[in-house]
Amino acid sequence: MQNRCASVNVETGRSVAQIFPTAMSDSPFRLSPPLKRHNPGLLIISALKLGQALLFFAVGVGAFRLLHKDVGDVLEKLAYHLRFNPESKFINFLLIKSSILDQPLLKRIVAVFFIYAGLDLVEGIGLYLEKTWAEYLTLGITASFLPWEVFEIFRKLTVIRVSLLTVNVLVFLYLFSLVTARAKRIHKARSNRQDG
Repeated sequence: MQNRCASVNVETGRSVAQIFPTAMSDSPFRLSPPLKRHNPGLLIISALKLGQALLFFAVGVGAFRLLHKDVGDVLEKLAYHLRFNPESKFINFLLIKSSILDQPLLKRIVAVFFIYAGLDLVEGIGLYLEKTWAEYLTLGITASFLPWEVFEIFRKLTVIRVSLLTVNVLVFLYLFSLVTARAKRIHKARSNRQDG
């Protein structure tokens, strides 16, 4: 903390504030450091990643609960409970496809969803804390999925697929702009240090 006291400059006749350093304990007011404001873009991406982590975790738990059970039987009970027509094409399609889900495949599905949930959790927490490694990690993972998403849109155009691609492209472009701006600032600071 610093004390200010006014004095008069002899040459100009104007009042001049002088600053005298004092100990923090001498001051009646203790100022806390200014709160660091979070980057709003990183907060939004962090919330998106944490939401995805919850979704993947929930799907992983659901798949885990299907282990050692007859999936077709579980789907039939669910369709009955939800009052779906058991003779509908959709229910029959699900029952036919459920026959593919054996125990090894279900275990792989559970593992994949838990891995995705863990990755999204790490990305979300890292972005919330504004860690540079989290920006690079999210940038790399997002970039790796973009070609597959574009391929899926060409295979079948749906609103959901276009929305997912749009969100991921926006996330990629935003993080890319942050990373390149930081790299330029670091390069400029290094060149200024070398010149000075």
